Amino acid sequence: MANIEQFLREHGIPFQYFSHPAVRTCEESGRLCPEMPGMHTKNLFLKDDKKQRHILLSLPHGKVAHLKEFGKIYGIKSPSLASAEDLKTYLGVEPGAVTLLGLINDTENHVEVFLDEELWKHDFIGCHPLVNTATLVIPREGLEKFFEATGHIYRLCAVPEKELPILT
Repeated sequence: MANIEQFLREHGIPFQYFSHPAVRTCEESGRLCPEMPGMHTKNLFLKDDKKQRHILLSLPHGKVAHLKEFGKIYGIKSPSLASAEDLKTYLGVEPGAVTLLGLINDTENHVEVFLDEELWKHDFIGCHPLVNTATLVIPREGLEKFFEATGHIYRLCAVPEKELPILT
C-alpha cells in the first residue's frame, strides 16, 4: 500500500490535511467533519454488467447520480457498485474510503476515471487519503499532476442527476 502523503510531496502536489472521525457516507461527512475549503466529493467505484470495466466516478458531495442514464450516455452497460473485494484489489481501500487518490494503487491502469464537470469547476477538491478518517484538500492542478504521475487519463462528464421523490 502506497503512502499517499509521501507520494504527493515527492511529486510537488500541495495539500491541506484535515483529521476527522471515520465517515462512510456524505451525510456523516456533513455532520462529523470540520469545515474545510473546496468541493468535497462523492466517489463511486462501479463495474459494468460483465465485470470487465471498472470505473471511478467522482462527483460533488451532494449530487445523486442516475447510474442507468450515466451508463447509457457513456457506453457502460448496466453500471452498478463494484464489490468490496474489487475495491480493495483495484484501489487498495475499504468501502467508505473510496477516493480519487486510490488510483495510486491501480498500477496497471485498469480503472477508468470519470469526473463530473461540476466538480472540476472548483479550485480545491477534498479527497480521503486512502482512509476515511482524514481529508486532503488538493488544488485541481495538483490532482491533474496526480493523474499524470499515476498514468491515469480522466474524462470530464455531465453526470445525470437522479431526481429523488419529495416526501410530504
